[in-house]
Amino acid sequence: MDTEWTASLWLDTFNELLNEDNELDYGDRWTLNFNYNQTDRVTEEERRRGWKVSTYCARGNFECASCTRTWASARVVLVFRYRLLRGQGTVIMRPFGQACLRCRGNNFNLPGFAEKEVEQALLRQFYKIRKNCYDEEDDDEDSGRSSSEPEAKTKPHEKNLCQACRMGICCVDDEDDD
Repeated sequence: MDTEWTASLWLDTFNELLNEDNELDYGDRWTLNFNYNQTDRVTEEERRRGWKVSTYCARGNFECASCTRTWASARVVLVFRYRLLRGQGTVIMRPFGQACLRCRGNNFNLPGFAEKEVEQALLRQFYKIRKNCYDEEDDDEDSGRSSSEPEAKTKPHEKNLCQACRMGICCVDDEDDD
């Protein structure tokens, strides 16, 4: 179980999909950055400057920094803020954490992810970029979940322990980007 937040896994997978798999083959340069304070809201000024936002609900694993308890969650919210400006594409990502059931409190642990989950989340984001930055109409949207893939069984979601729930954005429907 991958319980440690690893930014390099996201960066490496992003660059591999971008450069080796040509997911955004439009001649623009794209980068991935992290901001652990961003929300799913885009101000009118940010919108005028080209920023868009999307959310993704992923499967992740957690380990409490205090008691080392581990747990899995099928409701790990990721927020992606992105824009393309004069040939430079920027994606800023934020993973939301969860607090430990045993320790409770306001200490949110960041999730760890399996490589396949990272790839699925980024492929979904590349779809959003192609659609919203390049006006590419693709009816073959890859939502990141294979219909033949069994749904992971997890315990009920503890909303009071979820950082995204506390902000009112837990696993929101990401079909309509701002």
